[in-house]
Amino acid sequence: MSCKIDYQPAPNLLENRIVLVTGAGDGIGRAAALSYAQHGATVILLGRTIAKLERVYDEIEAAGGPQPAIFPLNFEGATLKDFHDMAETLDKEFGRLDGVLHNAGLLGRITPFEQYNPELWQQVMQVNINGPIWMTQALLPLLQASDDASVIFTSSSVGRKGRAYWGAYSVSKFATEGFVEVLADELDNQSTVRVNSLNPGATRTQMRRTAFPGEDPFTLRTPEDIMPTYLWLMGPDSAGTNGQKLDAQPPRV
Repeated sequence: MSCKIDYQPAPNLLENRIVLVTGAGDGIGRAAALSYAQHGATVILLGRTIAKLERVYDEIEAAGGPQPAIFPLNFEGATLKDFHDMAETLDKEFGRLDGVLHNAGLLGRITPFEQYNPELWQQVMQVNINGPIWMTQALLPLLQASDDASVIFTSSSVGRKGRAYWGAYSVSKFATEGFVEVLADELDNQSTVRVNSLNPGATRTQMRRTAFPGEDPFTLRTPEDIMPTYLWLMGPDSAGTNGQKLDAQPPRV
């Protein structure tokens, strides 16, 4: 589905909405958290590095956004109990969730499959697909308490067409696409919750630098540049969009 790079969000697009962003400490997650707060959302910042989350928290407060919340969590070691404890805490604090951006991700290694380390493969799967799936299950009652909730799973071009050497990352993104189709179909027409996948495309992030060390980063869009699609998909203007595979920017030529 085409990107919404030219989308012009209303200043109060996300007013009174409560939105959870994973991997909120830097990169696209940080940009999304700041952008959501700028448009009125109370943002719950989730990540594994508290110092990074605190910096984003301070940036939101300095910009005059609604007071955010910090929830430290490392997907690599998170258990089902951690996700349910988290849901219980958020229920007591907020009573509902109006959106979740699953942005946290682990690249793993770009290497031939025959050389792939099995432990690293499991780590990538835990961070990129298993953790987000079970977190979503735990948070579904909070999302269903919203009048209009949007769940965004981060995909990739290598989750839509496999590419040599991308190993666990590619496979985890194919699994993400499949899970979005399953859950969206289950919720279609019987829930206020919509679920979509979003491919950010080639963006100037640390993960991109690791994957393409020889690339000139200044040829790439910044995380801030691709926020229009993230805002559109999180806000009410995308109501009715469910089970779609979206792109946050046009294909590179």
